[in-house]
Amino acid sequence: MTEDQATEDALPARIPIFPLAGVLLLPGAKLPLNIFEPRYLDMVRDAMAGNRIVGMVQPLPRGEGDDKPQVYDIGGAGRITAFEETKDNRFEITLTGLSRFAIIEELPVTTRYRQVVADWDRFAADRWADDEATGVDRNRLLTALRAYLELAQIPAEWDAIAKAETGPLITSLAMICPFGPSEKQALLEAHDLFERSRIMTALVEMALLHRASGGSDDQDGDDHKIH
Repeated sequence: MTEDQATEDALPARIPIFPLAGVLLLPGAKLPLNIFEPRYLDMVRDAMAGNRIVGMVQPLPRGEGDDKPQVYDIGGAGRITAFEETKDNRFEITLTGLSRFAIIEELPVTTRYRQVVADWDRFAADRWADDEATGVDRNRLLTALRAYLELAQIPAEWDAIAKAETGPLITSLAMICPFGPSEKQALLEAHDLFERSRIMTALVEMALLHRASGGSDDQDGDDHKIH
């Protein structure tokens, strides 16, 4: 590894965080974001001038409406790999997932956005783990998922899904599927792909049972599409 590569791969102790409910960023995945709030415009400008790393975290349910909500202590960090400034002064960026992190402490800052001390060691395997999906029951997951999406009237490109490798597919589905924040957090914190697939299958099957028993889904009206 060259010195430049080592610098590029280094993960900083201090990172900005972007609290956003229902959103997770997993290693290797891409997350497009539309940035328009002044504090997060500041965050992106500062990130672009430095290491381009931003941490995505979810607010805890009881604090979602607060200006400075309490957040889950595990998040996913990514590097800004695409950036465009629009005519109406927004930023359209893409974060590419690097690693999950644990929040050690939130720092007192003068910036309008929040910053934390990040512990990367707990998720060190994120940086070299491959997409090996040993033991994953792909057929069970996709059968349940197809029934769930059809029942929820969420379109999906099944030809593309059928051709996708299992590891990247599980990562993509975990990020895109319309689960609630606590379910998303469980998927984020899963130890590996096998555990993440097991949790996702259980979530989808429970949702199907809930619907079959006459329950409703508050997210039916959302415009989701699985690619």
